[in-house]
Amino acid sequence: MQFLAYILIYPFLWLISLLPFRLLYLFSDFVYILLFYIIGYRRKTVKENLKLTFPEKSDSELKTISKKFYHHMCDMFLEMIKSLTISRNQLNKRFIIKNPEELQHLESLNKSIVVMYGHYASYEWSFVSENYISLKGIGIYKTIANKYFDNLVRKIRSRYNTELIDTKKAVAKISEYEKQGIKSAIAFLSDQSPKSYAKYYWTKFMNIEVPCFTGAEKIAKDLDLSVAYLKIEKVKRGFYEAELITLAENARDFSDYEITDMFTRELEKQIRKDPQYYLWTHKRWKHRGKKPAKA
Repeated sequence: MQFLAYILIYPFLWLISLLPFRLLYLFSDFVYILLFYIIGYRRKTVKENLKLTFPEKSDSELKTISKKFYHHMCDMFLEMIKSLTISRNQLNKRFIIKNPEELQHLESLNKSIVVMYGHYASYEWSFVSENYISLKGIGIYKTIANKYFDNLVRKIRSRYNTELIDTKKAVAKISEYEKQGIKSAIAFLSDQSPKSYAKYYWTKFMNIEVPCFTGAEKIAKDLDLSVAYLKIEKVKRGFYEAELITLAENARDFSDYEITDMFTRELEKQIRKDPQYYLWTHKRWKHRGKKPAKA
């Protein structure tokens, strides 16, 4: 069944990836109308998230943000499909690292770098940063249930020298590379909501207390790595710029959860400035109000 789904869907994805960008974005406009007005894909979740995090905004303002978000989400999804066939030169023009010297400075410390970022702007094209350093690229992700699509995602990333490692195997694999003297740039999408909220660290995200994954910070402190935040911004349709912000040259110099809080504050600043580029369809605040009482 998994293989059948793959062979039915993959040719369609491949054909979409061949579209020139002008036609790709016309198709994106159609998908936006379909998702927002006809299907209403997760509109209730998006509305609840926006009202929760921007209580000071009017319903009209929130609706405007919502529409802009759906437009962006459709663009980003199709840009992800475009990754199947996009050339390296095209991608380098569309996703630029503004301060490669900061990456190179961190690399000069002779340490692996943990790169934290959120579901903001074009996190799917962030692997372009591999062009700016000689470190091994690693992306921490959750394995896709369909093994054929999982292999496809791995194949796309391998075009840009990035190895994907499942979250459950991340600690062991990165530790192994460190023992072998292999230095890496390790990418963590660090704003997801844990399933089991009780045992996690809680902090305020958009003024709402929520549990947080701390895996990126923990690996950095355990292995004495550097930590940076990748600030990705959308310049215009199909074009992005990213800036690397160093959070810690030596993670062990920081108290527990301090780096996680620093990451959260950086992401918050971006969301407040341009909220339409955040992924509002995921239920980031679903555990609010459930923080366990201290013993």
